[in-house]
Amino acid sequence: MNTVMLGAIAMASLIAAAFFLRFWQQTRDPLFLFFCLAFGVEAVTRVFLATAEITAEGEPFFYLARLVAFALIMGAVIYKNRS
Repeated sequence: MNTVMLGAIAMASLIAAAFFLRFWQQTRDPLFLFFCLAFGVEAVTRVFLATAEITAEGEPFFYLARLVAFALIMGAVIYKNRS
């Protein structure tokens, strides 16, 4: 059941990334590109977590990947509000 949930979360993240990529292509607003990259990182992390032989989700790699994703979102919001 855990693998199914991780797959669903990864699929939802990829769909969100595709939407933000489409919005970025239409507007060329960097906010959408950063969000697309953040959701892409989340999707890759969830797929790797579902397929790898990892004992716990608390491994440092997963926290680092999530930190990168949240830093991208935070950087996008700061960049958007700066101008």
